[in-house]
Amino acid sequence: MSGSVKPVTRQYIGEYENIAAQDGCLGTAGGWQKLALGDLTEWSSGGTPPKSNPEFWGGDIPWISASSMKTGRLSESDRTLTPEGLKRGSRLARKGDVLLLVRGSELHKRIPVGIAVRDVSFNQDVKALRAKNGLDKDFLYCWLAGNETMLLSKVENTGIGAGKLDTNILKNLSILLPPLPEQRRIAHILGTLDDKIENNRKTAKTLEAMAQAIFKSWFVDFDPVRAKMAGESRESICKRLKLTPEILDLFPDRLVDSELGEIPEGWRVDSIYQIADVIYGAPFNSSEFNARQVGEPLIRIRDLTTEVPGVWTTETHPKGYKVKRGDIVVGMDGEFRAHLWGGAEAWLNQRVCIFAPKKSFSSLFVRNSIVNLLAHVEATETATTVIHIGKNDIDLFFVMIPENNLLHTFNKFYQPFYDAIVRSKWETHKLGDTRDTLLPKLISGEIRVSDVASIIGGSIREPHIDGSSKVTA
Repeated sequence: MSGSVKPVTRQYIGEYENIAAQDGCLGTAGGWQKLALGDLTEWSSGGTPPKSNPEFWGGDIPWISASSMKTGRLSESDRTLTPEGLKRGSRLARKGDVLLLVRGSELHKRIPVGIAVRDVSFNQDVKALRAKNGLDKDFLYCWLAGNETMLLSKVENTGIGAGKLDTNILKNLSILLPPLPEQRRIAHILGTLDDKIENNRKTAKTLEAMAQAIFKSWFVDFDPVRAKMAGESRESICKRLKLTPEILDLFPDRLVDSELGEIPEGWRVDSIYQIADVIYGAPFNSSEFNARQVGEPLIRIRDLTTEVPGVWTTETHPKGYKVKRGDIVVGMDGEFRAHLWGGAEAWLNQRVCIFAPKKSFSSLFVRNSIVNLLAHVEATETATTVIHIGKNDIDLFFVMIPENNLLHTFNKFYQPFYDAIVRSKWETHKLGDTRDTLLPKLISGEIRVSDVASIIGGSIREPHIDGSSKVTA
């Protein structure tokens, strides 16, 4: 944790000061009590209904497991239950309950914890905590999140590689609890940051889905071309596909055969190297890696999903490349995903590569062009341990390239979606730094709410994003 607080939007500070003033005790000292966590909470365990019964799965009730606990706001999951599935094998956590992972391999790296923002079910590796006796639910979440280092020290080994947090040990943990009004002010400060982070995540996800859908419609399914071929009227095509007549005119009205199957007339198939340069990471010396943030950060495969480098190096490799925000980064072992980097600038380690768009090609076009190619290699690669992708595989990548005017129009109107995603990601990282710095200091009483306004200064620009997918020429 950093010893200084990063900038946060000034308007938030005004909200904090107003709440504190209304409570009439801004900066109040004293009144903090040391109490046992178990005396302040009610605990319940989740479960898993039989996965072999389809009647239990695919409903409207999110089923929270370790894989779902990536953010502090829990409302969705990759698997869902039906009411019958809930009744026959799981349990419901109510909105406002705090969910804590108490068993799993993730516990060797982090302590997944979140607050339910809607009713959710959860599995047997998760405990639901309900605040009582003057404990604010949001402060409870903040306290658990802010004591990750202490909780990590309590993780035991199950003997099969997973970690375990003993419930009795957790219930006996001491909380230094401020008065309820102070709890609420602290939770509001941290919750505002969490809400902004979650909103940024949703914005990025929405923009990503929109950009992907447009690319698929134009360059995979050839919807405008097929509509023309079917004899659909211009007015109908433009309305249905959200195109202007000028953009529709850029699409041909027939398909022709190619090495990749049928493609629109006038388009071509060519090597991946016609649209992007591939830059490979350098073999940095692992003996010079450190976690003390000495030197400069280094991106490894494990860092791609979080966009947070785990090691630093003092080495300057002669073949080194520094990853910049907006770069397309691909891990070359295990699974092959094209990540749009939104983190800090960092060195690129070996077994990680960059697809750098050539002139006239946007990162949006390049990234979406390689997604299916990477997925094909991943699906067909075989290995006894971990699958790999190499230059020989990438040399065989061929892509479909549209006519220049259409490509220019696509880049002009939809690359800003990707630019907004990258800005949103970077803002999220800065907000996360601010939250992570404030969190342990506020919940321990090291700093008080009244100190926050004087500690935090500056502002973060809000991204200007038009959610409409209709464009005009």
